[in-house]
Amino acid sequence: MITGAGGGLGSAIAEALAPTHALLLAGRPSNRLEDVAARLGATVLPLELTDTDALAAASVVVDDLDVLVHNAGVAFPDVLSESRVDDWRTTFEVNVIGAVALTQTVLPALRQAQGQVIFVNSGAGLHVLAGMASYSASKFALRAFADSLRAEEPALRVTSVHPGRIGTEMQRTLREFEGGEYDPANYLRPETVARAITGIVATPPDGHVHEIILRHRG
Repeated sequence: MITGAGGGLGSAIAEALAPTHALLLAGRPSNRLEDVAARLGATVLPLELTDTDALAAASVVVDDLDVLVHNAGVAFPDVLSESRVDDWRTTFEVNVIGAVALTQTVLPALRQAQGQVIFVNSGAGLHVLAGMASYSASKFALRAFADSLRAEEPALRVTSVHPGRIGTEMQRTLREFEGGEYDPANYLRPETVARAITGIVATPPDGHVHEIILRHRG
């Protein structure tokens, strides 16, 4: 199961895992998500991460889950002193609460498979990024949740992935906020991050990757 699979990184993760896994793409219905599913022969699970009551539908569909990739996320670049509380609330509802609620919902299926949970975090989850206070705070919280899940569910393998800046539309928005030019060549390719995630998934069962930090070589 992959959340946020309609975006640049999410679709790259889905494409990288498609040769070895049956894919369930969870997220808000959109043409982009439907296109990814059609191209890869995947199943779409309509899911609104901010509607925690509706997440119970996932447990009806899934009873055995090998891999859960938490990729969905939002960001609202802003100066801290001018940031809106509603943006903070939305950021935490999607980036943290949604991930918590979905994990709790499918936890029996993950236990059944002795599965893996992979959190697509960020460099901002290790070091605060100026102009991204709400995003950084949510990523620190997401890392704490991943660490707690690892400590409390020893049958599962739990990994936080902390990529640097990735060449996606979110990055374009951030560069506009910073007043700089957006050149995808200056950032990690989504496919590179997806390849790192497939490596985690392919780790033999005696190995447990806790954390990956990935940066652009330049």
